[in-house]
Amino acid sequence: MPENSLNPAQPYPETWEAVAELRVFRTTEQRWQRLIGWRAEMNRKGWRLLHVQSDSGEMVAVFGRTKDQLLRREGTSP
Repeated sequence: MPENSLNPAQPYPETWEAVAELRVFRTTEQRWQRLIGWRAEMNRKGWRLLHVQSDSGEMVAVFGRTKDQLLRREGTSP
């Protein structure tokens, strides 16, 4: 699915759910610019910014951690 045709209710391809835990964050463009510290903290905790899009003045960001990363963090193996 091309990125520019993603559904606003699910702003990532369905295949991502099979390999990662995902979090969708929505905010205004102005607030997104002020959240640099929060974004750095998400990165420090192992969340990666996978996709950002602007939709009618709203920023939609998708953060994810692979399921393998989660298993390693919990001390178990697949």
